[in-house]
Amino acid sequence: MSSSCCSTDGTCSTGTADQATATATATATESATTTYAVSGMTCGHCKATLTKVIGALDGVTGVDVDLDTGRVTVTSAAEPDDAVIAEVVDEAGYELTGRA
Repeated sequence: MSSSCCSTDGTCSTGTADQATATATATATESATTTYAVSGMTCGHCKATLTKVIGALDGVTGVDVDLDTGRVTVTSAAEPDDAVIAEVVDEAGYELTGRA
């Protein structure tokens, strides 16, 4: 289920300039930070896509995608539902392989 927009040399084939970033910061006194291992991420478009789809979930206050390590760190108001995170990651064309 790898519908990546990126070529094997790590360049993005979509030509899009959409570089959405999560700028929301957690202001609640209690928040959960969870790091996931995600495969298939290779470029800025991948980072922007995952930031957007995960950031749109209820309760998510921040998303940090690290392409070099293949890690996505999610900050949320409460403990995130791994199944929901995995579903949106999968629908975006990547694979959540577990918590890191």
